[in-house]
Formats: sequence, C-alpha cells, structure tokens
Amino acid sequence: MDKDRASARLRVLLRHLGGRSAGAVIAHHTSGTVSPAGFRPQQFQYTRDNNILSLEQRKFYEENGFLVIKNLVSDADIQYFRDEFERICRMEVKPLGLMVMRDVTTAKSEYVPSEKVITKVQDFQEDKELFRYCTLPEGGVNIMFHGIQDYDKNNDRVHLLMEKGDTVFFHPLLIHGSGRNKSQGFRKAISCHFADANCHYIDVKGTSQENIGEEVLKIASKIHGVKDVSLKDIWKFRARVVKGERINL
Repeated sequence: MDKDRASARLRVLLRHLGGRSAGAVIAHHTSGTVSPAGFRPQQFQYTRDNNILSLEQRKFYEENGFLVIKNLVSDADIQYFRDEFERICRMEVKPLGLMVMRDVTTAKSEYVPSEKVITKVQDFQEDKELFRYCTLPEGGVNIMFHGIQDYDKNNDRVHLLMEKGDTVFFHPLLIHGSGRNKSQGFRKAISCHFADANCHYIDVKGTSQENIGEEVLKIASKIHGVKDVSLKDIWKFRARVVKGERINL
C-alpha cells in the first residue's frame, strides 16, 4: 500500500473515532437520506461498482465503515450451520486445522464435550458446511486478541440491533466488538474475513504486526507441530477462494 492510500485510510479511521455522534448514525442496511452535495461518486474507495449494493448502501459504508444486510442468511442455512457446530462440539467431526476454544472456566474440566462448554471454533475453512457460509451472497485478553491501547470509554458508539439471519460487514479499520452474553441462552454468530485475491503478503518484521506474527507462528508450532514455516505459509494455508481465481493470497 502506498503512502497516499495509507494516509487516506487513516483519515477515515480518525473520522470514525472522533466524528459524528452515535445518535446521528442509522444502523440499517441503507444510510437513509444522504446529501448529494456532500458526497461525490469518485470518492468510493472501499466498494467496487457492482449490481448488488445500491448507491445508498455504498455511501453509507463509505461514511460509516459498516453495512447491515437484513435477512442475508436463510433459516434453513442457519439450521445447517447450527447442526454442524454441534457436531464439532461433540467431536463427531474434526476438520483439518480447526481449533476448538473452550471457556477459561471449563477449559480443564471433565465436562462432556457439548456446545455448553465451547465458546468458539476457529479456522473452519476446511469444514465444507461452515465454509459454505463464506460463499453466501454477498476480563483479560486472549492470545492473538489484543485490546485497544489508550481507548477512551467516552467515545461515541453505535449499537446494532440485529435479528436472526442479518449480516453486518465491517471495514477492517473499523473498531468493533460485542459485549458479554448476559442471557441464559446461546449467542451464535459466524465471522469470516474477505480480501481481494490481488492483495499480497508483506514482511511484518519491524512493523506493529510483528508481535502478532510471532504469536501465530508459536501457536502453529504448538498445535500443529509445524516447523520452519513462514507467516505467509500459514496464511496461505488458512485462506480459501470464495469467488474467482486464487492469485496472490
């Protein structure tokens, strides 16, 4: 990424952090009324011309860094994903590379494997059923999950109210998260990360990502027993093509 593009993305991030108040943002799949005088079509940086998103949706994403698509996932698909998740929790299937994460309070317990003791399944790209989701229309800190330094809790926040089947797309620079589940039920969600196949890997040594890169290598060595591999090798293994041809990633 050249300096001009990096600077532009940084300006957008800073605007998200210190810009409009939370009440001014409408958390729907379109942005509502957007002033044509305040926005020029050539300013679209984060979406391409397509026949899927409306002009209003593209404007909203450009200005706010997220976009909610209502009812993207059908009830039938949700049930398929739920069933596969439960099969993984019961250890009936173990896709290559899959990491099953248990809550810290039960990680060393003798509980029977079930969704009640599993908090997350990660690296599910080799699970045929869960990966199908990626192809649909379009107190402490855990290892590899780092908090925001010097975060001001008084910053404005936008709360998204979503229903079953809704999907939210985040720009990678947008700070986002979810609070602790305080209900008695389960809160299930699937998340995946998309990148253009033309993107390329960089050497993270000497950058802000160097420490994360070291953690990834250590985990790969510990869990999968791999040695003498690079960070690029690991990401290439984890990546799968959703649409088009595999080029660089």
